[in-house]
Amino acid sequence: MRTGRASALTDTGRRRPQNEDTFVCDPPLFAVADGVGGAQAGEIASRLAAAALEERRPGALGEDTLAALLHEANTRIYRRSLDDPAAAGMGTVITALLVDDAAGTLAVGHVGDSRAYRVRDGELEQLTSDHSLVGELVRAGTLSTEEAEQHPHRSVITRAVGTEASVEVDTLTLTMTPGDIYLICSDGLTDLVRDEQIAELIATAENDPDAAAEALVDAANRAGGVDNITVVLFEILEGEAPPAPDPAGEPDDDTMEQALESPVAEPVAEPVVPVRRHGAGSGGRWLALAAIVLTAAVAALVVWWSLKR
Repeated sequence: MRTGRASALTDTGRRRPQNEDTFVCDPPLFAVADGVGGAQAGEIASRLAAAALEERRPGALGEDTLAALLHEANTRIYRRSLDDPAAAGMGTVITALLVDDAAGTLAVGHVGDSRAYRVRDGELEQLTSDHSLVGELVRAGTLSTEEAEQHPHRSVITRAVGTEASVEVDTLTLTMTPGDIYLICSDGLTDLVRDEQIAELIATAENDPDAAAEALVDAANRAGGVDNITVVLFEILEGEAPPAPDPAGEPDDDTMEQALESPVAEPVAEPVVPVRRHGAGSGGRWLALAAIVLTAAVAALVVWWSLKR
């Protein structure tokens, strides 16, 4: 098996002044982080978490790797919040998937109420449990799923990365099947778009990650767009994964052992699987800001020239 097409899309939505979501779409690693905290602290927290994930050592796979990376993210965010009064109390929820093509398995690491789903044979299945007030009530049998969808406190989370000195990370390993579609999303989607509609939109997009990402974000915005919306989708195909480029040659046994023992490394080369990235992922926000500034400067110049004439 191998990872096929992948797509990521993030949108500020229609109500929020800024986007505090961050995604990772870098096969074999995929994640969505939804920041929490006042001012811009939520955005800082989600980006710190994504940066920690992206420093995964090549060859480091599985549940233990994801847990170690999320604990590292927790440490970085918590220390930053102690050093910066403006960022005090910040944190992020995060859901991450790490694919092991060779083993045909998928590791899941999860904290908070962003979700991971799998579409298999047309059926949508939620893979993660929400660490939220209503999620706990549903699991306790106090609240029905339908009641939870309308509960006024459905956005209250019970667990986040970076808000405390330590964090409990949920992990699991799943067996993949060719034809699987995996979706990770922030609650800006799931608070407004029901599971059955998510499944229908992915099916209508013929399981194409790009088309499905656009359709899901559009649906959330049509439903009100009350929060930031981020989705990451990828497919699993039959066949062997192409070998990753290794400019240094074949690694020796010591190098491989080090990679497996420590999940954190310097940033690595771009993945061999084509990925569509847009929105607030890796630099997208700064490019958009530069374009806005340039447009404003040109407009000011035109006004000045008109007045001078």
